[in-house]
Amino acid sequence: MFNYFRKEIEWGGRRLVLETGKIARQADGAVVASYGDTIVLCTAVGVKSAKPGQDFFPLTVNYQEKAFAAGKIPGGFFKREGRPSENETLVSRLIDRPIRPLFPENFRNEVQVIATVLSHDMENDPDIVAMVGCSAALTLSGIPFFGPVAAARVGYENGQYILNPTLAQMNDATLDLVVAGTAEGVLMVESEARELSEEVMLGAVTFGHQAFQPVIQAIIELAEHAAREPWPLPEATDEERALKARIDALGRAAIAEAYKEQVKQERYAKVGAAKKSVTEALAAEGLNADAAKPMLKDLEADIVRNAILDTGLRIDGRDTKTVRPIVAEVGVLPRAHGSALFTRGETQALCVATLGTGQDEQIIDSLEGEYRENFMLHYNFPPYSVGEAGRMGSPGRREIGHGKLAWRAVHPLLPKKADFPYTLRVVSEITESNGSSSMATVCGTSLSLMDAGVPLARPVAGIAMGLIKEDRGFAVLSDILGDEDHLGDMDFKVAGTEQGVTSLQMDIKITSITPEIMKIALDQARDGRMHILGEMAKALTGSRTAVAATAPRITIINVPKEKIREVIGTGGKVIREIVEQTGAKIDIEDDGTIKIAATSNDSAQRAIDWIRGIVAEPEVGAIYTGKVVKTADFGAFVNFLGSRDGLVHISELAQGRVAKTTDVVNVGDSVRVKCLGFDDRGKVKLSMRVVDQATGEDISDKVGPKGGRREREEAVAD
Repeated sequence: MFNYFRKEIEWGGRRLVLETGKIARQADGAVVASYGDTIVLCTAVGVKSAKPGQDFFPLTVNYQEKAFAAGKIPGGFFKREGRPSENETLVSRLIDRPIRPLFPENFRNEVQVIATVLSHDMENDPDIVAMVGCSAALTLSGIPFFGPVAAARVGYENGQYILNPTLAQMNDATLDLVVAGTAEGVLMVESEARELSEEVMLGAVTFGHQAFQPVIQAIIELAEHAAREPWPLPEATDEERALKARIDALGRAAIAEAYKEQVKQERYAKVGAAKKSVTEALAAEGLNADAAKPMLKDLEADIVRNAILDTGLRIDGRDTKTVRPIVAEVGVLPRAHGSALFTRGETQALCVATLGTGQDEQIIDSLEGEYRENFMLHYNFPPYSVGEAGRMGSPGRREIGHGKLAWRAVHPLLPKKADFPYTLRVVSEITESNGSSSMATVCGTSLSLMDAGVPLARPVAGIAMGLIKEDRGFAVLSDILGDEDHLGDMDFKVAGTEQGVTSLQMDIKITSITPEIMKIALDQARDGRMHILGEMAKALTGSRTAVAATAPRITIINVPKEKIREVIGTGGKVIREIVEQTGAKIDIEDDGTIKIAATSNDSAQRAIDWIRGIVAEPEVGAIYTGKVVKTADFGAFVNFLGSRDGLVHISELAQGRVAKTTDVVNVGDSVRVKCLGFDDRGKVKLSMRVVDQATGEDISDKVGPKGGRREREEAVAD
């Protein structure tokens, strides 16, 4: 019944298993990939023909985590998986990036790849398993795919690289790097590092590439037994070749002239006019103008790429290493806790930092369990940033991915939560874009956090590198433009401080690049990063010494764990009253740590005094200020030390005989009392008669045993 095949290898000290022929047999390719007890079902399906007139390759990758994989029931009202989480979106992108360049250039058939996590052993992250499984599914499917690819995670600790570290090992590692590629070279890198050198980062990429070679071989061996018949590769017809030649003749000179314009909007207008002229001429000649779109793009790429290799000059007139002019400003929004406007050429990011409390932390429900995140970075790319009118909606994959890249770059430099107990949120609004808005976000985020008084260890900057590679040579480009990204062969983003790299992301659009090119790009990126850090220092050299006046002040106090119940009160009554009366925000942890946040010192101090009053024990002989909360025939009850009550017996209300309690005090009166001690039931005994109500002075030595002034009582006795 089943045409079942299985390939198993030892990899990184664990068992990697690839199985096919038993599950999802109607898909073009289906592989169940297992690593330890983490299991991912990966499928690939392609449409047999392209839609007429389609000028792009419609590849969709969906990674999805099922709650049952971790023995959980989804939260929420509907109790089923809903829209993709941020992690699912990021892993979908992670799988997409290395496989997309490996489809034929003129392949236009729709392809859908789905990875479903079926089991998670809480040790092995499913993302690497999913990447391997999807590559195997595509290799078996028969769909034109120049793979296989493989991937590995690389950690770094105590000078040693770790292959596919477990989730527990990653807690102490100074590097989290994912690398993917073919047998020939690297296609994709994603990483977060704690200020590691360029040499260590390059070594990690090389280590990972060598380490996943056995996986590529395993996929090839599985395909030798289980692969479907390959689809025929699309080939250019004589008509298409003739059309391409005609487009070259009609458009090369005009498009080359248009690309001499250095201002983006004017250049786009001239390029658009040149393209329109070509398509109109084709239509007048009776040729297929619709088929010209991808060919015109190829012509653009050829013009731009060869001009750079021939002259060493780029679209905007720069050489290959120069960074565009930078203007960095801070404190641009008066009510924000921290703000920065970072402008680099025609790319601009407005970054705004907000400081919150523990109540503002993001609660994330993942397969690994629920946890809280106290640093959030949200990247937005509105259509006006590129001079367009477009649809506004929820963040897309690109916005989530760029935000996470900037998050990884800044995260290693943030202070520990114990040292700076704030929740941090940064919003990056891209107000202009012409290349590498994610790296502008890194720079703007660093400045806005420092402007808010967040004690960053050091400023962080980022730069995007590009590559033009032809048979006759290559050029590595610093601080690429949008056109150089679209028409080039590499998008290589490096972020870090003056001491080292904190994040590296690389996407290759050709089959692979050499270690030599990667080293040149890293070295050139370091020079660019140092230049950008110098420009940022003109606005702010380090974090401000105090948080903004509009930000909450957080004070941490510790109380005995057994007193937490008293601070909270029955049903939260006490803590709600403190918050309502003082205006402070209060977070209480199980170990007795209490964080009080308020925008004014008075509000914070009142909350602190209230809580300390609740947990403090009355001291015999000490004098307190309290409020009368109840009167009785035998005396008055006074509230002091927050929620503590004590009894002032009628004989202790005043000097001399008191006939009626309300002759001296009434409910609501503020009085000064002295703690005399405790009765047999532990209740507090208080006195007002031995305290000067005006000054709070203890006058016990001046008061006689009968309640009058001692000197009068002694004179009467004589």
